[in-house]
Amino acid sequence: RGRALPAAVGALCRALPPRARPAPDTLRCARFDRPQASLDFWRLLYALLKQIHGGKWTESDAIDNQIRFVKSALWYHGYGRPELYELPADGSAGSRELLLAFSWLLHRLSLLEQLLARNRVRTGDEASVCTCEDDLPNNQQSTTETAPECGLEDKVDVRYLQWLNGRLRFQWRSLHAQHQEQCKLLHKIHLFTSGSHVDQNLGHFSVTETDLVRQPDDYKQLLQLLESETMQLEAFLEWKQLEPVYWQWMETVLDNMAEEENMCKSQNTHVEKRGLPEATSCCPWADNLTGQIDRLSRDLMTLQDQLHKLVTHRKAAWCEKVKAREEELQKGEFSTTARKVQESVELKLLDLTGLCAPKKSKMHGSCRLVLRSKHPASKMGFGQSVSKQAVSAVSATEVTRELQMREASLQRELEQLREECRHRLDEIAEGLDGMICISP
Repeated sequence: RGRALPAAVGALCRALPPRARPAPDTLRCARFDRPQASLDFWRLLYALLKQIHGGKWTESDAIDNQIRFVKSALWYHGYGRPELYELPADGSAGSRELLLAFSWLLHRLSLLEQLLARNRVRTGDEASVCTCEDDLPNNQQSTTETAPECGLEDKVDVRYLQWLNGRLRFQWRSLHAQHQEQCKLLHKIHLFTSGSHVDQNLGHFSVTETDLVRQPDDYKQLLQLLESETMQLEAFLEWKQLEPVYWQWMETVLDNMAEEENMCKSQNTHVEKRGLPEATSCCPWADNLTGQIDRLSRDLMTLQDQLHKLVTHRKAAWCEKVKAREEELQKGEFSTTARKVQESVELKLLDLTGLCAPKKSKMHGSCRLVLRSKHPASKMGFGQSVSKQAVSAVSATEVTRELQMREASLQRELEQLREECRHRLDEIAEGLDGMICISP
């Protein structure tokens, strides 16, 4: 294991992105909590977490801003070791704590896999495809239930809301127009370069490949990027083989930290003899845990009270709805109410049939665009694989058909919500004397 440890640490460092690649000595110094490795580790975690969250980073950022961002990002991901958040803001100490946080990210977030997926060189034209189901109807139902409860006390300028809605529509249409223009240009490139690619399954060039044909000088830069990515992938494969050695080494780091903490605590107890209870002296974390349990108990009691109030409020709202329905039935509007109930039941039945139907393979992520050929032997649509045995390719027609079905379901849901809003506005207008409201 002693000879395999340097190889494991070296493979781990080489598998990281080039701009955030630490020296293996940095990890070895952090194992002994050397202060000279602290700043390097803060910069390493800052660069890696910035890439994970899709942000831009520069080496000129102030170290206190980097440390603040790393602490907040680790807290966001659920890292709960309090010693890390007590480290000084100047980065002068705590390299071993940072080594633990870095190892935690490796295991918890699959850090290397995420970085390799984000930083891979994309030579083909790709499109984001998502055919997964979402919980949009449930969210809409919850909003329709809570919306009538809000009274007219909230003073909101309707003209401001109309301006925001118009601005949103304009931006959406601009984005849609740009996306359509991009699709047209991609189709032209794929069509004009059809039959030029060496791989017959592709048959055409991508935008990157077309640009390389026009500007051959960029080929050297792309080749360097591909070579760097290949080296990272080879280092990642070596790391996966030697990964158990690294975690055994981290176990020894934890054991050493526990021994040092026990020695420090024993020295403190000899220096300062305090009359502590036996339970607290046996368990140094008892006070901290008791305080956390008390806070959690108070939070749970508060949530229970809020839930009880919410349930009572919802019951009262449903009772008012039932009384309103009974009054409608008594007034002779049975046919209208029955039609609403029938439409609601049909909509829910459509959702249930979609849920009970056999689950098809859902796609989510980035897929390479491949122009469909007229020859049956090479039909491929666009899919995640472009090899000769690519049987999991998805046709754009299938994705379009499924998206159209979802659009029709959402359109029915929208019509139902609009009808409910019209009735709600009519009820409000009936209570306003001397005013005439014209529905839009």
